Amino acid sequence: MTYEVFIIDDHPLFSRGLAQLIETQADFKVTGMAKDSTEALAFLKNYTPSLIILDLNLGQEDGLDLIKKILDLNSSLKILVLSMHDERFYSERAISAGAKGYIMKEEAESQVINAINTVINGNIYLSENEKNRIANKSKIKDTDDITQLISPLSDRQLQILTLIGKGLGTSDIAQMLDLSIKTIDSHKENMKTKLHCANTAELRQLAIEWFNKTH
Repeated sequence: MTYEVFIIDDHPLFSRGLAQLIETQADFKVTGMAKDSTEALAFLKNYTPSLIILDLNLGQEDGLDLIKKILDLNSSLKILVLSMHDERFYSERAISAGAKGYIMKEEAESQVINAINTVINGNIYLSENEKNRIANKSKIKDTDDITQLISPLSDRQLQILTLIGKGLGTSDIAQMLDLSIKTIDSHKENMKTKLHCANTAELRQLAIEWFNKTH
């Protein structure tokens, strides 16, 4: 049996390198690539790969949103996130969105292949460090840990926080996410409450710190 793999990443050189790595395995073949959600969703309307490998960072687009859109098309699709983003901040959100695994791009090639095989075989893949962190999370109370600080945010609010950290204003964020300015302002007010920010300036500063820490 040959497993067909579809790669979604906005860096063509990385995608081609990953494809070459995958095809060193006799039972795997990369049958498609996309650089953004538009290309990916158009392709997946008529194609059911064995596995989708997806980066969360797709230019100005949000990979967590794309996971949900893909699974709306076909809930049986298996998605492995392969991302530069620190697993401590995104792996649980990716799994909650419907992905079957999360691995960081800095991992060794052998671990990438291990992650692919794990997900193909119907299991969840997380690194040993991340599985241990999640298992012990309830025992650790570290109020200085930014992972604890941002945990109350919804995926949409985390997306907005990241865009604020990039330096985007409310109107730019509203246009990018196809939401009203009023909706963005409402999210920001809720975020200030959840993050204990006294004002917009504090929220912006926290967003910048978050962005610099995770990108």
